Amino acid sequence: MSRSARLTGLLALVIGAGRRVAALRLPAVPARNATRIAANPRWHRVSRTPPSLAYGRPIAPASTTSTRPTAPGSLAVRATPFLFVLIWASGFVVAKYAAPYAEPLSFLLLRYTGVVVLMGSLALVARATWPRWRQAGHLAVAGIGIQAGYLGGVWAAIAAGMPAGVAALVVNLQPVLTAVVGWLLGEPMGARRATGLVLGFLGVTLVVSAKLTTNGLSVLTVGLTTLALVAITAGTLYQKRFCPEFDLRTGQVVQFAASIVVTAPFVVAFESFRVTWTLELAGALAWSILVLTGGGISLLFLMLRRGAASQVTSYFYLVPGITAVMAFGLFGEQLGWIVLAGMAATVIGVALAAGGRVTQPAEPAPTPSR
Repeated sequence: MSRSARLTGLLALVIGAGRRVAALRLPAVPARNATRIAANPRWHRVSRTPPSLAYGRPIAPASTTSTRPTAPGSLAVRATPFLFVLIWASGFVVAKYAAPYAEPLSFLLLRYTGVVVLMGSLALVARATWPRWRQAGHLAVAGIGIQAGYLGGVWAAIAAGMPAGVAALVVNLQPVLTAVVGWLLGEPMGARRATGLVLGFLGVTLVVSAKLTTNGLSVLTVGLTTLALVAITAGTLYQKRFCPEFDLRTGQVVQFAASIVVTAPFVVAFESFRVTWTLELAGALAWSILVLTGGGISLLFLMLRRGAASQVTSYFYLVPGITAVMAFGLFGEQLGWIVLAGMAATVIGVALAAGGRVTQPAEPAPTPSR
């Protein structure tokens, strides 16, 4: 089977799964959060879209008597993290398909432009609500970190000679870094989650151990991957804190437009915008726009709305293992016992890190009016 046929089959598989999940109802948001946002006058200055109507789908309120987040009982909630991991892992396969035919930042610039056109068209057709200037500014800052900083840093580092396994190991420090920074900012983290984060990283180390080498390491490549790590961690925490609720169509237009503004000068300065249009490149670009962004990024943002940042980012530990399985099926790469053991460790680590509930502080009692 040719690479094009394999890529087409994988695309059909993920799109089909995405349609089945998208057809299900989203879970109820905790009434405590919805009430707090609705009562906050600053919300109405930031966005005209109530949190329950974000992305154009009404969500039934939960009981007002509970102080805990609503338990994710629906199939959609249970399937979302695993569908996200499957989609996100395919991004490394896409990079391998696209690398011979386009320079890294040039390819990303095409991807960002395609996302702006796609999400902008969907927003116009649906007459979606656009964020006001203040929220748009927050979205732009978060988008520069999550999109331009992370993707640009990883792709540029690999293009500069860093082995993909080393790059994956560095950026997979993100769940640990996110948890530590979130804990310093007041996000709860118990012993169970801390144990899961450590075990998950050890599992990732085993998965990529066969590809670890010092060849290609330099100040430039290490600096680029470190930049990517810091960028996506800061962008994730910033979005979780300042702009967790927004329409996924108009919000991504803002984020990727900001990424274009940041990435374009580097393309002009360091690349020649060399693009050789082939079926593989066209398929990789279509996958990046429709599936990785339209599906993967949207699912990531939905998960950030519902869970703690450290819980959500712990799922990134599963990505190298899924990527190894994909590379085994698509490119014939070896899948040894060490890799399988590492995958098992990451699964246990993620179960520990993401399975526990986050204890939210109780809402203060309202002050009687005088």
